[in-house]
Amino acid sequence: MSISSVIKDLKGRLDGKVAIITGGGSGIGYESAIIFAREGASVVVADNDLKSAESCVERIKEKFPMHVRKHTLAYKVDVTKEEEVKKLVETTLKEFGKLDIMFNCAEIIHPHDDNCLNTDEKVWDVTMNTNVKGVWYGCKYAIEAMRRNSGCKGSIINTASYAGFLGSATPQIAYTASKGAVIALSRELAVTHARENIRVNTICPGPLRTPELLNLLNTDDKKNRRLCHIPIGRFGEPIESAQMALFLASDESSYVTGTEIKIDGGLTAAYVTPEEATTSLPPKNYFKTLEKK
Repeated sequence: MSISSVIKDLKGRLDGKVAIITGGGSGIGYESAIIFAREGASVVVADNDLKSAESCVERIKEKFPMHVRKHTLAYKVDVTKEEEVKKLVETTLKEFGKLDIMFNCAEIIHPHDDNCLNTDEKVWDVTMNTNVKGVWYGCKYAIEAMRRNSGCKGSIINTASYAGFLGSATPQIAYTASKGAVIALSRELAVTHARENIRVNTICPGPLRTPELLNLLNTDDKKNRRLCHIPIGRFGEPIESAQMALFLASDESSYVTGTEIKIDGGLTAAYVTPEEATTSLPPKNYFKTLEKK
């Protein structure tokens, strides 16, 4: 038996599944698209920035063999617009015949999001429209599609945040409220659709070492103001949240629904954190600009 035939016969954790990932052009969505494809899924990389989605698809083509490459699609979508989300799901069904996994990962952290006195209504609305309404639309049309599957089987993963559990003296009131809403929305959907074998779970990342966060925390003082609260002693990497999304997307999590999984380095568990230097080394991301430490 040839090596190529052996490789072709190997099954990944998502072999034969079809996934949509919104926000797939950057951060957790980008990393998830690559590892979902690596594990055998057909992946629609959806993003408001088509070039970013296409860049992710190119990265998949660069990393994986031909039989994986042909099962990826870049797609432009504005998740705040219901008709666009509906069309995204319809296009996926037309292209791949079904939908098994919906990962609602698109989000916004507005630079002018502040406390309740200083945050403008426009900032509140754009945050809620993206982070909550966009998740609602994604769930709505994913559930309709998953009901067509044998056994009505499917997994929906929504992205919330540690901010849905904790208050902060460096407030982002709209973002915090939106993530609390995603947690509550996901829990209710999980209960409502449990007997249809459609699972709904939420991942709640801690602060991640993304360009957006590093631009916001542009001084050592700002970084240390946050790092001192994280027991593991470093910011998270997008790939670490993507690995949890992979578990929730797979059949390994078949008895997991209605759950909020915190990927936060112990942040939400901590009262007093350790003082010694951390020995935790961050894993590498697939996103090229984050590979250099």
